[in-house]
Amino acid sequence: MSTTGLVYHPDYLKHDTGKFHPENASRLSYLMEHLEKNKILSLVEQIMPLNPPLEWVEKIHPREYIRLIEDFSGHAPARLDADTVISSETYRVALLSVGGVIAGVDGVMQGRVKNAFCAVRPPGHHAEPGRGMGFCIFNNVAAGARYVQEKYRLKKVLIADWDAHHGNGTQKVFYSDPTVYYFSIHQFPFYPGSGKESEEGEGDGFGYTLNIPMFAGSGDLEYIEVFETIFYPAALKFAPEFIFISAGFDAHMDDPLTDLQISSNGFREMTQVIKRLAEETCEGRIVSVLEGGYNPKALASSVEAHLMTLMGNKSR
Repeated sequence: MSTTGLVYHPDYLKHDTGKFHPENASRLSYLMEHLEKNKILSLVEQIMPLNPPLEWVEKIHPREYIRLIEDFSGHAPARLDADTVISSETYRVALLSVGGVIAGVDGVMQGRVKNAFCAVRPPGHHAEPGRGMGFCIFNNVAAGARYVQEKYRLKKVLIADWDAHHGNGTQKVFYSDPTVYYFSIHQFPFYPGSGKESEEGEGDGFGYTLNIPMFAGSGDLEYIEVFETIFYPAALKFAPEFIFISAGFDAHMDDPLTDLQISSNGFREMTQVIKRLAEETCEGRIVSVLEGGYNPKALASSVEAHLMTLMGNKSR
């Protein structure tokens, strides 16, 4: 059995945003073809997503919003905003995306795998409780965090978000919650406009949100310095019992939507830092969840580096 799980379902391709939309099905189909061609699928434990009970989605999103997505899918095509497309299959597939993260959590917590990568879509980190935006419908990582806390009675969860865009939705869900530490490194100023360094949480959650805005053009050296000197000490002090990665790969130098300069090896090094943290604090428990990444070749090479690092026996 592999120490790393891979969550995927072909139905993730049925969320139809249109051929020319950046977040279209081909980014995921190309990724899976790449992993199969390079014989990586044989190295991981393949995990099927679950159809999640609505109660876990309702931990993050009010019932009225969930019904809105169901209704929009029934009258598709529709849009939540200029960027966020609803097709006839979107409601079902978005639920299955949440269910993929839940299945990954179960795989780790039940000891079938040490860590897992969830190749899901639609992505989730821009989805606020009552509002989908930025290609995102339901907040997959946020639902996973609540699931691992309530199903497995874990108190402290870390979410590390390296997508090029700030995860405004995830931040909003946990902004006053001291049990979930949210870290985001992202291009700034940039969509969606949030993620300033001064955004540190509020109330009991003050100090449990850490935003590191980066200038356009930042690359591997700048990112790894942040991970080693800022993120790692802060996360180690928090001592999480479980770690999620909002793994957007749109900070890659070849991504068409962003202006950052991360290489595939840069994602490997960031993964090494998080893996080392997990081994020190939470028995290696990591669930990584796909967010952005809009150049299929860059996405595939970056995910390969990420997966191979998760599978490795040693961390740096």
